[in-house]
Amino acid sequence: MTRGALVWLSRIVGWCCLLVGCAALAQAQEKPRARVNVEYRLIEQQPVQGGGRIEVIDFFWYGCPHCYNLQPALEDWVRRKPPDVTLRRIPVILKDNWAPHARIYYTLEALGELERLHQQVYHGYHVQELHMSKPEVMAQWAARHGIDRKKWSDAYNSAEVVQKVERAKGLTFDYNVQGTPSLVVDGRYLTSPAMAGSERRMIPILDDLIRIAREQRAAK
Repeated sequence: MTRGALVWLSRIVGWCCLLVGCAALAQAQEKPRARVNVEYRLIEQQPVQGGGRIEVIDFFWYGCPHCYNLQPALEDWVRRKPPDVTLRRIPVILKDNWAPHARIYYTLEALGELERLHQQVYHGYHVQELHMSKPEVMAQWAARHGIDRKKWSDAYNSAEVVQKVERAKGLTFDYNVQGTPSLVVDGRYLTSPAMAGSERRMIPILDDLIRIAREQRAAK
């Protein structure tokens, strides 16, 4: 092989190594390795209701601007989440004046309207600036969205909804939720915007926590 050919060969090898290194760096940046006490923290193990699947819990408050900002990325994640993962939502009650929003959530659940109107509650609060803690405002809102006012009021004031609101208050403390939004994976791993760096960055961290949970399950 001539000297010129050797030079070109060495250059080609160098370019290939550079491309491989760049690809590896890009992959590492796309799939961050979540670090305990940095991007997530451990909580005391809580029961998992995933039916054998890895459970992700979205701890939220409708009045939280960070929860609202998270919604587009979270909804996109919901559409692509792995088949071995399930999502559950729990309204957070850190203050008494958050309880009416939890009541909205469980009223929608009781009426079978969560899938249709969960995002509309966020829109009503953050875009339309409705006083959604007031029962009369919510009765009017429900009617505008095609729900019979009496059915709404009956569910809103039902013992079942009141009990679920009280249960949500207890779960807020059981899971050591200190702010919203918080995402908990498999009852053990918790991340938040403050830990992840932003609302949108919570999603790749969430994916990595699912990987960690999957590995932990396989090791048992």
